[in-house]
Amino acid sequence: MVKEVTLTSGPPSPPCTVKHKARALVFSVGGFTGNFFHTFIDAIIPLFITVNSISTDNQGFVFVIADYQDWWVRRYMDLFRSLSKHPIINLDNDTSTHCFPSATVGLISHGFMTIDPTRIPNSRTPADFHSLLEQAFCPGKNPSIPAAVNRRPRLLLMGRSGGGGRVILNKDEMVEAAEEEGFEVVEFEPDHRTPMSEACELVGSSQAMMGVHGAALTYTLFLRRGAVVVQVVGIGLGKVAEMCFGAAAREMGLEYMEYKIGLEESSLVDRYGKDDVIVKDPESLQEEWSDQIMEVYLRQQNVNLDLVRFRGYLKRAYEKAKIALVKWG
Repeated sequence: MVKEVTLTSGPPSPPCTVKHKARALVFSVGGFTGNFFHTFIDAIIPLFITVNSISTDNQGFVFVIADYQDWWVRRYMDLFRSLSKHPIINLDNDTSTHCFPSATVGLISHGFMTIDPTRIPNSRTPADFHSLLEQAFCPGKNPSIPAAVNRRPRLLLMGRSGGGGRVILNKDEMVEAAEEEGFEVVEFEPDHRTPMSEACELVGSSQAMMGVHGAALTYTLFLRRGAVVVQVVGIGLGKVAEMCFGAAAREMGLEYMEYKIGLEESSLVDRYGKDDVIVKDPESLQEEWSDQIMEVYLRQQNVNLDLVRFRGYLKRAYEKAKIALVKWG
């Protein structure tokens, strides 16, 4: 649930307890922001867009947050401090009467993982957003890479073992294949306890990232321009994979590759049979992205990669990642 905020006009009452020179920006961090993907599409990216879309004087904004969650605000505090010099106000438990010269309620969104510079007065870009993330979470720690020619590019494998489906069942064999192609493979399965500084440093110093479609691919936002993204797309997930991560990766200047699994690579075949409409014609069931559809294609589906076919993708990803490694060094 998201708290409803009502704007009214009338004589000031009660009198101001705290007077601010800066304007207020009121927004909620409720809803689905416990999920890392929704943290960015519902809160952080819209916050970046809003701050850069609404002209202010040098006082900036005071962030007034509804549906305040201590752990969530602490995790992203460095980013808030990069966007505002003022202390955050917790709308849920602050009993003082705050007075502002003006207030903006709600955030501006351009769509999933999207920043459209043509709709922002100062023309901020996805590259500017990436710079903000680095500044906030790993300032000065995105290293140049010495002797890059002699190093192996790093492939960051985004793990899934929490029972939410989309697990790579033959992960060990896939890792072995990636290492044989020349990658240094690092498995990374972050959760809400993972320090953002740790994630920023690890992702920002990796030349490639691979994962089955899911919230962890939101960490592509921390990859440097020219890095490689390999999104493994389960059956029935083509449109949502492109909408959530494919288009955004290209906008960020990443080398995006999409591996669409075949029917024989999906665990849904074992569960429903290859002639079931769920497997044979998933698009016919997806006019509305319902909870039932999500349960099937997101939570019930695991992946057993065809490593003969997938090696071709690994080879191309390695060549692109090697270019990035040399370029950064």
